[in-house]
Amino acid sequence: MSRRVRRKLARKGKVVSPTYTETEDEVLGLKREGDVDWTSLPDDTVIQLFSCLNYRDRASLSSTCRTWMFLGISPCLWNSLDLRAHKCDAAMASSLSPRCINLQKLRFRGAESADAVIHLQARNLREISGDYCRKITDATLSVIVARHAALESLQLGPDFCERISSDAVKAIAFCCPKLKKLRLSGIRDVHGDAINALAKHCQNLTDVGFIDCLNVDEMALGNVESVRFLSVSGTSNMKWGVVSDFWHKLPNLAGLDVSRTDIGPNAVSRLLSSSGSLRVLCALNCPVLEESASFPINKNKGKLILALFTDIFKGIDLLFLDATNKGKNVFLDWRNLKNKDKNLDEIMIWVEWILSHTLLRIAESNQQGLDNFWLKQGAALLLSLMQSSQEDVQERAATGLATFVVIDDESANVDRGRAEAVMRDGGIRLLLDLAKSWREGLQSEAAKAIANLSVNTNVAKAVAEEGGINILAGLARSMNRLVAEEAAGGLWNLSVGEEHKGAIAEAGGVKALVDLIFKWSTGGDGVLERAAGALANLAADDKCSTEVAVAGGVHALVMLARNCKFEGVQEQAARALANLAAHGDSNSNNAAIGQEAGALEALVQLTRSPYEGVRQEAAGALWNLSFDDRNREAIAAAGGVEALVALAQSCSNASPGLQERAAGALWGLSVSEANSVAIGREGGVTPLIALARSEAEDVHETAAGALWNLAFNPGNALHIVEEGGVPALVHLCSSSVSKMARFMAALALAYMFDGRMDEFALIGTSSESSSKSVSLDGARRMALKHIEAFVLTFSDPQAFAAAAASSAPAALSQVTEGARIQEAGHLRCSGAEIGRFVAMLRNPSSILKACAAFALLQFTIPGGRHAMHHASLMQNAGAARILRAAGAAATAPLEAKIFARIVLRNLEHHHMEPSL
Repeated sequence: MSRRVRRKLARKGKVVSPTYTETEDEVLGLKREGDVDWTSLPDDTVIQLFSCLNYRDRASLSSTCRTWMFLGISPCLWNSLDLRAHKCDAAMASSLSPRCINLQKLRFRGAESADAVIHLQARNLREISGDYCRKITDATLSVIVARHAALESLQLGPDFCERISSDAVKAIAFCCPKLKKLRLSGIRDVHGDAINALAKHCQNLTDVGFIDCLNVDEMALGNVESVRFLSVSGTSNMKWGVVSDFWHKLPNLAGLDVSRTDIGPNAVSRLLSSSGSLRVLCALNCPVLEESASFPINKNKGKLILALFTDIFKGIDLLFLDATNKGKNVFLDWRNLKNKDKNLDEIMIWVEWILSHTLLRIAESNQQGLDNFWLKQGAALLLSLMQSSQEDVQERAATGLATFVVIDDESANVDRGRAEAVMRDGGIRLLLDLAKSWREGLQSEAAKAIANLSVNTNVAKAVAEEGGINILAGLARSMNRLVAEEAAGGLWNLSVGEEHKGAIAEAGGVKALVDLIFKWSTGGDGVLERAAGALANLAADDKCSTEVAVAGGVHALVMLARNCKFEGVQEQAARALANLAAHGDSNSNNAAIGQEAGALEALVQLTRSPYEGVRQEAAGALWNLSFDDRNREAIAAAGGVEALVALAQSCSNASPGLQERAAGALWGLSVSEANSVAIGREGGVTPLIALARSEAEDVHETAAGALWNLAFNPGNALHIVEEGGVPALVHLCSSSVSKMARFMAALALAYMFDGRMDEFALIGTSSESSSKSVSLDGARRMALKHIEAFVLTFSDPQAFAAAAASSAPAALSQVTEGARIQEAGHLRCSGAEIGRFVAMLRNPSSILKACAAFALLQFTIPGGRHAMHHASLMQNAGAARILRAAGAAATAPLEAKIFARIVLRNLEHHHMEPSL
């Protein structure tokens, strides 16, 4: 739109009326060559363009010049108003009132908006529709109807109107004599006097719905002789005997909806046989009726029953005089009829409404045993209803599609068969077309359906191929929070697939998601969670992670981690920061997060969250961030050691994911000698030993890694022995499925018994020393035994014999391949650690010599991420001479000799061989 638009709207979800000011732009020339004078367009053309925009954009464009100001308030543009996405209070309603003089149709959401309706001063209102009406009271509803005597349609639902009683129904009857349609949901009691008042005062009332109510006076409903369409769907405590006796006498009753009730076959049969006017009876999801296997479906000719056990498309086809078995096209063919039948049109419009409502309610209940119905009819019905001319039917159908595919909300589990049924019937294209509508309600519900369906990988692929990513990225920029929220949810689900991440970035999705966080930083928990979740998925990709950072994602996500109190937002923000920090070797995001004010402090604080998911992701983020030297020390300075030790102490019964990340974060911090000592001092040894006993392979690795680092310090090593850590590490070393866990457990044991701990253990009284000496001797024997067994598992006797007999490269290569632990190539050791293993080559224990040579082999294998770094450190430690001595020692075990020779060859490969 014009760069000169003066927008004063969409602040915190409110629409604010624009202020009109004379601007030089109105009289300045659009006289430069090539410029277009939009103000010269004919008025009817401008109005037509305005009609294609939503209310917000209409108001925005109206503020550009005086000409468009007057055109923008044209009555034909303000016949209807949808306030559901906005927080509408009295002040906002008053500001809109000049445009609402001729307003005829209003949709709102919530009690506050209901209170504000009268301030619109739209006395010509014909239709009012409200949802989220639980807090609307009798007083509010009575005032609304008293101010709008011309009202012809009033609908409140589908959620329950818990605070509305029969008194409000009577007020409706007295105040709205022109009422034609009344649909109310969830009223506790609808008494006879209220219904009789409707019958007396609302002579034109043809469509009545008391839906999901607790008690309704059946006899009084039999007095509303004007009614043509009646719904008591979901209403409890119905006396079906009374219904059978009285309702068949209603002279104009053409459609009756008793879905989701306990009506039985006798009442249905009597209504169909006794009513002269009844043409359609909808009884979907009526258990008592469905259990009657002998119910005669075709007994009453010319009358249609819609139930789960009937062919609904075929039945509706029979309503037409020229029934030709239109199948699933019956609704589409009806809409395209050239010769319209008013009575048939009214029936079909009502059928569309009650089907959309009931199918959504059935989908929400997530009942078992309905797979066959959904696959054969339900999905196709919803797709047909999505093409209705009724906006609320389209919305409910889209919401139904979004709902019926989800079979487990907690795990976001989507039924594959249902999702692919929607795809096969052309549902993806229909939903994307709805998402492109200018009506924001349709955009929101279509985007929600696309999001849920996209959990299925095949559907996600179809959405991408149909251009859905561009559409969702565009909707994510919407000023309507509900639309943006559902679009962000769609991008979140699509971004799970690696093949879609690049397309989302190319469509501008990364920038749109980051902007959403800033736009709805307060009061938009749903949109923030979805935006952060999508960014977390995208950040797992190396290229996309850079785009997230460039778009301001680091600042946005840290802002959420610091300020937002909603569990889901905290979890996804921490996960996104963890993924951003996971690319330390390829970009600067890790360091950038650490430099962002308050980032590390916020993550440390989140490890204390009452929610396990938040704690897990925060610990994961700190783990990744600890790979940066500056971050590692900054995390410790922010209280990270204490927080993570406390987390490890508290997660013995937690999920493996939390255990892994808690131990992993301590592993990362313990790379620093100072942090390692601090972790031991804070009591970190005991919980890490407990985690080492976990049954989860991933927890084995992180716990073993942390204990390996801690064991470098002799004080920590002694503490590990005293707390029973040797048996735990021995068990890992011998039994873990993870080679890495076994490797690091062996290295931790080697640190503990290479002699340095012995000197530390002698400090104290002689009696204490004697006691510890006995304990250490037993622990040492156990440890060395299992270290030896571990090393031997990588020693193929034939390969070692060949390598011993020949110095040919092929023989050594065969040993290397058999001994390689692939993941060990990712480990990065310090100079002190490499120096300790080099010194261990001179240890009196032949087992420790072999273990040290085996470790150095893993750290220097060509192709390892840090092999060059380790080779350089070994050069600085004078390792070549010691390796040659170890390889030639007559008393050294064969494994130590062969491994030492391989390490020498690795050093030569890295061009680090020094002169002797």
